[in-house]
Amino acid sequence: MLITKGLAGFGRYLMLMGKVFSLPEKWRMYLKQYVKEMAQLGVDSIGIVLLISFFIGAVICIQSPWMPAFTTGYTTREIMVLEFSSSIMCLILSGKVGSNIASEMGTMRVTQQIDALEIMGVNSASFLILPKIMGMLTMMPFLVIFSIAAGRN
Repeated sequence: MLITKGLAGFGRYLMLMGKVFSLPEKWRMYLKQYVKEMAQLGVDSIGIVLLISFFIGAVICIQSPWMPAFTTGYTTREIMVLEFSSSIMCLILSGKVGSNIASEMGTMRVTQQIDALEIMGVNSASFLILPKIMGMLTMMPFLVIFSIAAGRN
């Protein structure tokens, strides 16, 4: 019984992803949503990225008081470039952006906006999910660069 439920859920997920990655019907509408999502998910996350990166860079610097100054700077830079900015920032942003997306989708489901899109003939999965994925994929390298710059103080 548990295996059947798991396979059914996985099948529904695959069908949703098939709808998400289908070609959008109206490219102009998709591009407008894509730019909106880049601003909402990427640009609005710059503040938290800079704040967290600055403090993590300062903590890394303070934790090594017995090292010479050039070694401390080198260590901080290497940790920020190799470890923190790429992996930890993605973890932090997945929580922030994920909760933002979940609340937005939940509100749209409750107010029946998703049903209205379906009635209008719009592929709601592609219209709502694909711009969010593409927007974050576009903005994430820039957020990592900002994180590296802020963490190096």
